Amino acid sequence: MQKLALPFALALVLAACGGNPEPPKPAAAPEAPKPAAPAVPPPVAVPADVANWDILQSQVLVGHWRSEENKARDAYRHPRETLAFFGLKPGMNVVEITPGGGWYTEILAPLLKGQGKLTAAIVDPATAASEGTKNYLDKSNAKYKEKLAGDADRYGEVVVREFPMNAPSFGEPGSADLVLTFRNVHNFMAWNDDAAVFKAAFDVLKPGGVLGVTDHRAAPGTALEKTKESGYIPEDYVIKLATDAGFTLADKSEINANPKDTKDYEKGVWTLPPSFTLGDKDKDKYRAIGESDRMTLKFVKPAAAPAPADAAKQPVEPAK
Repeated sequence: MQKLALPFALALVLAACGGNPEPPKPAAAPEAPKPAAPAVPPPVAVPADVANWDILQSQVLVGHWRSEENKARDAYRHPRETLAFFGLKPGMNVVEITPGGGWYTEILAPLLKGQGKLTAAIVDPATAASEGTKNYLDKSNAKYKEKLAGDADRYGEVVVREFPMNAPSFGEPGSADLVLTFRNVHNFMAWNDDAAVFKAAFDVLKPGGVLGVTDHRAAPGTALEKTKESGYIPEDYVIKLATDAGFTLADKSEINANPKDTKDYEKGVWTLPPSFTLGDKDKDKYRAIGESDRMTLKFVKPAAAPAPADAAKQPVEPAK
């Protein structure tokens, strides 16, 4: 009995252990290290103010405060490209000379609100040379001021500065970063104050500041006397006005050029849109031409020369 009990007991132990034990498996070889992933270059950092400025411009151009008629003019006036060409940036002190109905003010004021300053320089009607011009300015200025007052969210920070026609002044000397005037030089010429306006623009700018000008461009060789009748100005005349005032021509752009414009219309440039001075006469023809061919000129006020005291500190080469 004892000899039979031992094998039986051993069987019970093996059963409890799950049967016959398997032979030990050889140890698995360690996995080969995976190749390191190639380094990914960090993204190029874009300053927040630049990115936000670009977004803001897009939002402003489609803003609900701009009429559909004014937005339609973007195709001819290229505001984003034009303002970039002139160097508009956040934080600038900007002067817009004679903004008219405020087409560009609708863009400039929201862009600069809270991050810059916009001064609208308008002519004091009391200083106009004729009664007709006075009446025109009275109505134009009143309408512009009404526009600003009617939308404080957009225009509440715009500073309106009236200047005398015979002695223009646009602010404290050396205070502005950028002076702009759009399609106005022909008016300055008609008022016989074009040279004074360019000199006042020069005075208000800081050294290195920019004057941006767009205007209706006359055909080469056009007599200056025709400007008052046609509204088209010789480009070289505008350049001379600026350089005589002390500016340097920094650059030209064809952003606002229009080769379809033949510049030989019955009522001058005002025959074209948006004026359509001839009413319905050949309106489709003039609409197909579009707005006028325009010069786009960028002038810079030269950096100030060293003051005499600073100049005296410069090393002097010995005489040879």
